[in-house]
Amino acid sequence: MTNPLLSSWDAPFGLPPFDLIEDAHFAPAFDAALAEARTRIAAIAEDPAAPNFENTIAALEQASGLLDRVAGVFYNVAGADSTETREALQRDLAPKMSAYSSEITGNAALFARIETLWQDRAALDLDAEQARVLELYHRMFVRAGARLTGDEAARMKAVKSRLATLGTSFSQNLLAEERGWFMDVTEADLEGLPDFVTDAARAAGAERGRPGPAITLNRSLIVPFLQFSPRRDLRQRAYAAWVARGENGNDHDNRAIAAEILALRAERATLLGYADFASYKLETEMAGHPGAVRDLLMRVWKPARAAAGADAEILTAMMASEGINGPLEPWDWRYYAEKRRKAEHDLDEAALKPYLGLEAMLGAMFDCATRLFGLEFRPLDLALYHTDARAWEVTRQGRHVAVFIGDYFARSSKRSGAWCSAMRSQRKLGGDVRPVVVNVCNFAKGDPALLSWDDARTLFHEFGHALHQMLSDVTHEFISGTSVARDFVELPSQLYEHWLSVPEVLERHARHWKTGAPMPADLRERLLAAQTFDQGFSTVEYLASALVDLGFHEGPAPADPMARQAEILAALDMPRAIRMRHATPHFAHVFSGDGYSAGYYSYMWSEVMDADAFAAFEEAGDVFDPATAARLEKFILSAGGSREADALYREFRGRMPGVEPLLKGRGLVEPA
Repeated sequence: MTNPLLSSWDAPFGLPPFDLIEDAHFAPAFDAALAEARTRIAAIAEDPAAPNFENTIAALEQASGLLDRVAGVFYNVAGADSTETREALQRDLAPKMSAYSSEITGNAALFARIETLWQDRAALDLDAEQARVLELYHRMFVRAGARLTGDEAARMKAVKSRLATLGTSFSQNLLAEERGWFMDVTEADLEGLPDFVTDAARAAGAERGRPGPAITLNRSLIVPFLQFSPRRDLRQRAYAAWVARGENGNDHDNRAIAAEILALRAERATLLGYADFASYKLETEMAGHPGAVRDLLMRVWKPARAAAGADAEILTAMMASEGINGPLEPWDWRYYAEKRRKAEHDLDEAALKPYLGLEAMLGAMFDCATRLFGLEFRPLDLALYHTDARAWEVTRQGRHVAVFIGDYFARSSKRSGAWCSAMRSQRKLGGDVRPVVVNVCNFAKGDPALLSWDDARTLFHEFGHALHQMLSDVTHEFISGTSVARDFVELPSQLYEHWLSVPEVLERHARHWKTGAPMPADLRERLLAAQTFDQGFSTVEYLASALVDLGFHEGPAPADPMARQAEILAALDMPRAIRMRHATPHFAHVFSGDGYSAGYYSYMWSEVMDADAFAAFEEAGDVFDPATAARLEKFILSAGGSREADALYREFRGRMPGVEPLLKGRGLVEPA
């Protein structure tokens, strides 16, 4: 049988032949690709010629081409459209891929070549990008344990393998929890809910094969249900299921997994000579060390906690006025906050959503990219991995830039959240390779699909990541696109959100899905005036998660993460009616992999920059100012990891920012 994953791809733009790929093709494709990559790595390590940049670093860059191609398809598809076969293969692949990675960084002969180049770097006549790539390869090998020997090297390999397996298990447990829970409701239970919520509940019930509507743990359904349902008993039941994901004492319980992950990370840091995992992880980030992270988070925590406390008093009084005595509970906050928003800002999300149709917001998203960077988007009629996925060719002045794939609707086979990934990254080494970039979201499906304001921000956020991938202009894939410091990677995504709030963008694109009428000016003004509404709540729930993440990775690993979580929250005087945005057993950012471990703070670190970066456009007198957009592309979006993040930001802005624009943007006032 010909395996399409291993054959030449003749689909347009070199896309995978999705209509030919079957689950049975993946395992043998990985076997063949791993074998080929191992052969090429061995040839580099054993090359009798003296090491130089081309026969060592550039060769390494190209050694895993087939493996990258197969993995780029599989992991994108497995995350967005899982099957039992794909989940089983993920579990099987986790230790295999970890072993392959450990073989490379543990290859003494290979590291010796890299070490030689590093020691001789001043005499190698490298250009700036080559020098940076050599520096990052050397750093990666050292931080992976290349200098370890004997029992320590063997233990590092075992630790990384086990971590890969545990991360996969954590993710799959969370998906199973979200897929397995639903709450059947009657039409009478839906009384008082906006049409978009009742439509989503009926669609969710149909997808689950239920006889009537259902509430699921999909964020685009459960959050509006908590906002609008007058049934406090049903809100409590739904909320309890939402926050209990991963800690239900069943086969999908993630608490023991989280504890083991934290212990292994601490051991990994110790093997490498670091005081703790946070010190190891933050060494290469903009923050540099845990103290800098804590200083930022606590500087924002104090005004956020004060704002949340004042808001809680108001919501409690609103609840009491309806005859409900007792404290404000977490399943009450969104409901009464929505009522308060309606009263204070005359802003009703049900009235807003008809102007935020998915098609209209896609038009806004693309139009902003056209006005800022000259990009054009042409829909493509291609076979993709799921019928919900759509593709566009991205061009500039007639030249192909990228293929962009959007997969926007929630389904039980898709893990929760929203993300951006690349099936193929930009590079010039070995030929000009243009990227294939994927945005995945979990919006409620409807006819038409109508977004909340938060959904629309998510759409723009993920497209900001996509622009970072699509506009990348480097030679080496190792530093392409979003291959930057974790606390810098959110800058382009959070910055792009700002254009959604530009009045002229809303005036042009926020049009009623049925009539085509623009959003009324007074509604638009109320929407923009309410952007800092309830920021105490959203900031506190985020910061609590970030501070728990940091606390988990500073010092010794906690034997009982749940007890440590409670201890950290108690020390913060966490408001009783607000919970962490992501409690430990479903904190996928931190436990599904190392990406955001000791790094969940990075959204706020990047927010300090994104507020300041958008101010650069405002100071220019035009939020689409061509010169400012050109600097943004040159020094941020196209540069990838070609230089340290702070150097790139200074080139764009001329200086590093302070925290004041962030506090102002969130409507928070720092205590005197």
